[in-house]
Amino acid sequence: RLKTIINLAVEEEGTELAKIIPLDKPAFEKKEVTLDEALRTAMNNRPDLSATRIDLKNKELNLSYSSNQLLPNLSLNASYWSPGITGNQILYLNDNPFSGVVIGTIPGNASDALKDAFNFRYKNWSVGITLDIPLNTFLSRADYAQARVNLDQAMLRIKNQEQQLFLEIKNSVRAVQTDYKRVQAYKVARELAAKTLEAEEEKLKVGITTPFFVLQYQTDLATAQTNELKAMIDYNLSLARLSRAMGTSLKEKDIRFSKVFGR
Repeated sequence: RLKTIINLAVEEEGTELAKIIPLDKPAFEKKEVTLDEALRTAMNNRPDLSATRIDLKNKELNLSYSSNQLLPNLSLNASYWSPGITGNQILYLNDNPFSGVVIGTIPGNASDALKDAFNFRYKNWSVGITLDIPLNTFLSRADYAQARVNLDQAMLRIKNQEQQLFLEIKNSVRAVQTDYKRVQAYKVARELAAKTLEAEEEKLKVGITTPFFVLQYQTDLATAQTNELKAMIDYNLSLARLSRAMGTSLKEKDIRFSKVFGR
C-alpha cells in the first residue's frame, strides 16, 4: 500500500519488501527532576523573575527616598582655617598706634601672606547647625503615597509571577514524568509485538498460519514502533519545556551572551 501511495514500482512476488529506516532515532535519557529541585532552579535562573526582583528593589529605594523627604534635615557644620595677610606695616612712635605719630613703614609682599597662612598665625574656626524643614509637604506626601503604591504593585507582580512560575514548573515536571511512563509502556508494547510477530512467522514456516496474519502482526509492530518513537519525541519536548521553564535552556546548551557578542 505504501508503495502504491508513493508511486514506487511493485516488486515481483517473492522479493523482499523495501524497508524505510530512519537515519537516527530520538535520544532517550531518563532525567530525575523533582518538583522542589525544579522550583529552586527556576527561582535562581529565571531572567524575568530576576528582572522583577530588581524592579522591586528599586521601588523600595524610591519609597525610602520619598520617606526621607518628609523628615527635617539637621546638619552640623564645622570649619577651621587661617588667613594670610600682606601689606605695608605702619610703625608708630613708641610702638603706640593710639599716639597717631607715624615714624615709618615696612613694605610687605605675598610671601608674608603665605607664611601667615601655612603657619596658622591667625587661627579661625566656626561651628554651626543647619535645620532644614520641608515646607512643601503636599507634594512630598504625594510622592511618598505614589512610591508606596508602586511598591505594593511591584510586590503583587512578583507574587503573581511566582505563582504562575509554580504552576508552570508543576505542569512541566508532571508532563516529563507522564511522558517517561508512556515511553516505558510503548517500549513494552513494541517488544511484545516483536515477539508475537516472530512467533507468527515461525508458524508460517510450518504452514499453520497464513500470510494475512503475518502481515497483520507486521502492521502491529510498525504501529508499536511508531508509538514508541512518538513517545520519545514527546518526552524530549517535555524536557525542553521544563528547561525553558527553569531558565536553564541557554546554560545547558553552553550559550552565553559573552560568546554571542564576542566579549
